[in-house]
Amino acid sequence: MNRSNRLGALGVAALVVLLAPQARGQAAPAQADDHRAVIEVGLAGERGLTGSTSSAGGTVAVEFTPIEDWLEMETGITMLRGGGRNEIAVDLLFKKPWRLSATSEFMAGLGPEVSHHFGAGAGTSVATEVIGDWMFWPTKNVGWYLEPSYSFTAFSGGERSVGISAGLIVGIP
Repeated sequence: MNRSNRLGALGVAALVVLLAPQARGQAAPAQADDHRAVIEVGLAGERGLTGSTSSAGGTVAVEFTPIEDWLEMETGITMLRGGGRNEIAVDLLFKKPWRLSATSEFMAGLGPEVSHHFGAGAGTSVATEVIGDWMFWPTKNVGWYLEPSYSFTAFSGGERSVGISAGLIVGIP
């Protein structure tokens, strides 16, 4: 699949996700919806699919909801180390939420990611990141999350990687 076909398919997938209706059925109480913002702090790992390098580190992000039940935005920074180099990545994700129950939700999203590599293969790259994000709220303002991801660049030799992050979430009332 060439680059323009991939970008077109990604655009169609994004529209389907953003325009998909909210799950029908019995309405779940809005436990997590009353947060002005959500802070995520966790561990992260990534595995390159083209270079087969692995790295691990930490991540911090802030999420807020500009359009209830339709759009959540998250911006974060991730610091990874491995394969003889360090990496700092910053992303901005646009996510469509689906409430699964009163204490859990799933979000699918995508957005740009800018990363800078230090050490072997130093340089800056721009990628598209696609994520799935599960949030679990056992208490009103504290919970945990799991976020697998896939990122790819159209430049820099078409780097591709899969990653995962998991950690603590804190809702700011």
